[in-house]
This record gives sequence, C-alpha cells and structure tokens, in this order.
Amino acid sequence: MMQRLQTAFITQGTPGDALMMGIDNTQRFTGLADIYAKARPTYPDAAIDYVMDICKLSAGSELADIGCGTGISSQLFAERGLDVIGVEPNFDMRQKATELSISKDSTKSGSLRLVDGTAENTMLANASVDAILCAQAFHWFKPDLALKEFHRILKPEGWTVLIWNERDESDQFTRAYGDAFRKLTEIDKIEGRHGASGVPLLTSEYFCKGELTHFENEQILDRESLILRAFSASYAPKETGIANRLKEMLNTAFERFQKGGEVSLKYTVAVYSAQKA
Repeated sequence: MMQRLQTAFITQGTPGDALMMGIDNTQRFTGLADIYAKARPTYPDAAIDYVMDICKLSAGSELADIGCGTGISSQLFAERGLDVIGVEPNFDMRQKATELSISKDSTKSGSLRLVDGTAENTMLANASVDAILCAQAFHWFKPDLALKEFHRILKPEGWTVLIWNERDESDQFTRAYGDAFRKLTEIDKIEGRHGASGVPLLTSEYFCKGELTHFENEQILDRESLILRAFSASYAPKETGIANRLKEMLNTAFERFQKGGEVSLKYTVAVYSAQKA
C-alpha cells in the first residue's frame, strides 16, 4: 500500500547535484525513449491526489508538465481530466509521448499536447497555466532561470510541484541494485540526491508556502524488466564489456531476492511544492 510519510516546511538549504555543466542535458535521453517509456516507474495515486489537492486542480485545469519526457506523469494528470501541456526539448522523447497519448483512451477525460521548449524557455504565454509539474526532471534545469520562467507562465496564486522517485536503499534488493551501478559507473556523481535539487523552489523569491512531502512507492519487475529499468538510465554503461558486467550483477541480485520470479525496487517519492508569490 502506498503511504504518505511526512510533511516538512523548509526555509533554507542548498541545491543538490543539479546541473551537469558542459553537457547538453536536452540530448541525454536521445535513443532511450522506447526503453524509458517501458521501464521507468510511475507515481503512486496518493502523491497524485496530494498534488491535485494542494494545487486546487480539477477537471479542465491547465497543467504544464516541464521536461515531460515520454509523458509518464502527463498521462496520470490527463486521466484526472486536466488539460496537460507537455514541454519537452528532446525530439525522441516528445515523439514517444505523442504516440502514447494517441494510443491511450485514458487521456479522453482530459488532454495532452506537446510543446518543443525548455524549462528556461517554455514557449508558453504569460499567466497561462494553473500549475507546473516537473517529474524526475528539475535536476537537469538551471534552477534560477527555470523558476523565473515558471513564475512568468503561472496564473496568480498558481503552484509549482517538483517530484522525484528516489531509491530507498534501506531495502536490501534496492541497495544491491544501487551497489551494482556504484561498482561500475559514477552514478553518485551523476545522480546525486535528485530530491535535494528541489530546495531552490523552497527558497526562491518567486515562490512562497514551500513544503516538502514524502510518499512510498515501489516498482515490481521481472528479470527482463529489471534489465530494461537499469539501461533506461542516462548513466547506464554503453561499453559492451561493462554493460554485460552490470547485467551479470543485476541477474545475481535478482536470483538472490526474487520471489515468484519478481523483485521490488523501493522508492521514496519526494514532492516539493510552492505557490507563486
């Protein structure tokens, strides 16, 4: 069962390992759209309910999903009847989001349209959306410029919400999954603590009423899905020898922890929210 864990008000802090300087982050997932759409975890109903409630959203509300990727989060809100604008600079990811939205009847209750834009230049009009969502994306943005842009496109009293699925390595299998990456990649330098990247929202001059809330989440995976999940990451090794070694380590972990041919990756969902000042 998904469960809300805690709520905390934060007034100060420092951003996490947010921006990989010198790299075009809009192209990090080029070529990964298909595997990303199949393998990435979704978000628990309790977290979506919380966002709907705190942002005072209802059917017909307009939500900008910035860095929407293949539309995993966009679809969840379209299913709730919202008119979602998915802003995504990567062509491959944007095309996959379009394909999936066309193939799913679930968006009929709301809508989803895709825009070629960035967090710092969304291409949206002033005061045009009721809320902004960044799901598993804000750590790739330039926070100060992005928050200024969010303030511009939000309607008065609109809200911004930043969400991350962060692995909960208090769970043994989830820890083994992380250990496999740590032995073969620089995952800690690249991934860091994504959720800490939400702190700038709570301290921004453009926003007020900052709040951080956590929820539980899990992803049930068979052996094939586990490998797909691992290689959907931008930091997954591309060199054949290292990639094969990672697969071996993950298969070993799978055999150790599987029950009925499945394992569970555990997550803590960090939800940062703040209202337009």
